[in-house]
Amino acid sequence: MKRIINNKKMIVATAFVVSLSACGKLDPEAKNAQAIVASSADAPVPAPDLASVYNELNQFVGQGNWFAMNEHTTDELMGPTRGTDWDDFGTWRKLHLHTWDGAHNQVNDTWNGLQSALAKATLLAESNTASASVKNEARFLRAFFSYHVIDMFGKLQHRPATALSRELPEVYTRSEAVDYLIAELNAVIPGLPNFTTANRSKASKEAAQFLLAKTLLNKAVYKASPSAPAGPFTFASADMNQVIALCDAISANASLSVDPDYWDNFVWDNGAKSSENIFVRKNDEGINVVWASCMGNHYTMAPDGWNGFTTLSDFYNSFDAADKRRNDTVRGTFTLPVSSYPDPHTSAYFDTATRLTSFSKVTGRGAGFLVGQQKGPADKKIGKEIINLKDRSGNPLVFTSDASLFYSSETKGIRTNKYPLNPAEMNGGGWSSTNEYVFMRLSDVRLMKAEAILRGGTATLGETPLSIVNGIRSLRIVGATPLASINLSGLLAERGRELYLEAVRRNDLIRFGKFNDPVIERPSSSGGFRAVFPIPNNALASNPNLSQNFGY
Repeated sequence: MKRIINNKKMIVATAFVVSLSACGKLDPEAKNAQAIVASSADAPVPAPDLASVYNELNQFVGQGNWFAMNEHTTDELMGPTRGTDWDDFGTWRKLHLHTWDGAHNQVNDTWNGLQSALAKATLLAESNTASASVKNEARFLRAFFSYHVIDMFGKLQHRPATALSRELPEVYTRSEAVDYLIAELNAVIPGLPNFTTANRSKASKEAAQFLLAKTLLNKAVYKASPSAPAGPFTFASADMNQVIALCDAISANASLSVDPDYWDNFVWDNGAKSSENIFVRKNDEGINVVWASCMGNHYTMAPDGWNGFTTLSDFYNSFDAADKRRNDTVRGTFTLPVSSYPDPHTSAYFDTATRLTSFSKVTGRGAGFLVGQQKGPADKKIGKEIINLKDRSGNPLVFTSDASLFYSSETKGIRTNKYPLNPAEMNGGGWSSTNEYVFMRLSDVRLMKAEAILRGGTATLGETPLSIVNGIRSLRIVGATPLASINLSGLLAERGRELYLEAVRRNDLIRFGKFNDPVIERPSSSGGFRAVFPIPNNALASNPNLSQNFGY
């Protein structure tokens, strides 16, 4: 049956039964959207408040589920099994090997969480009592959640807020869903406030323009045949021109500029330092980023880590040795009490008499990738002497570039430190470190514009893909030699170096036709149908309007 897809009543909800699989390190939060939409016999459900809809963003901030599905499936990250550590019933291996199915715990949990978020956002977006500004924010959040469902699962459930709880959601195809999303974003953008640093964690015109640009850049992917989700794709010049116009509109905001210091965007005071973060989640909004350090930190490091995930050596080797994004000494404002030092007069620990020092000086490591002999404070306590660390057997803790997905020792694999925690908080585990988690930033906008021009769009403002890429590289690489040319392959590599561990790699690789290629520990190409995840078995059982994706 043909559906009209520009109806504002058309939205997303869900009906399914949640099923959890236990996983030692993952421990995801269970979300049962059926409970949201069926609280009483056949009655529509009251709208939630806006804060509770924003709180649904918290499910994106963690080492599992959405993040893992967009990173472990790529060339950026994998979870080696170390004896019995990180076996977790194969959940991480299946992501890296592209062998997941509709019963995979993280596929199921991510679907459930996104459906819950959509149901809440829909109730508020279509409320009869909420103000226009609140409804616009809810519509943006609904669009944000919709984008990720479309991108990952290829189908979008929808049901108006006025529907009775016994009514099953209808289902948009991926092609119908992307048309709906584009129309919804175009409708909501005029009613949103302009971005300012003060509203960086809230819906803004620039955040919605970013999401629309990302959707249009991927429109060819989402319009592809359901039986060929890995392409090839045909990118329309008209779509690329819209991407360019949106990127220019975002860049025109005087409050935004590409930050000359890459790590300003991720350190514990990134809320004050970054000049390019467009949409974030703040620490005081119910999240923390301890997982981003601890997922790779060894047990003897500060803070005490889980010794899990590693980057792939081929990805690490794609960086220039002088690239500050690969590894850099990080400075930041924090003050350690004099009592935390073994000797308050030991100048090795301070830069000034006010005892402001550097992250690297008190932790023994920099930001970025961690490889080779690891250093850290004695007894895992910030303020104590920096020593060469050892593993649990007393051998030097030397992170090596090789790692086996199935059989790795505790020292195998290059680790990551994308969100440096506040050293003043590390002795307490880092939980109060105030890093903001970044969903959108200007460097991605700039690289989207470069890509859109390469894919047939018309250059604007005297900029070329080469000038855009070289402009970013000049800020990131010490003594960078400008590139002489740039093509799509080179742009994909640059997006990887700029945006690694920001959960965009899977999306990028699919758009560039590289997602199914062999990588380390996955020596053969995977089937093209893996460019979308399966609809979870439980969801299929609960909504007969859903059908399984091709290939599963």
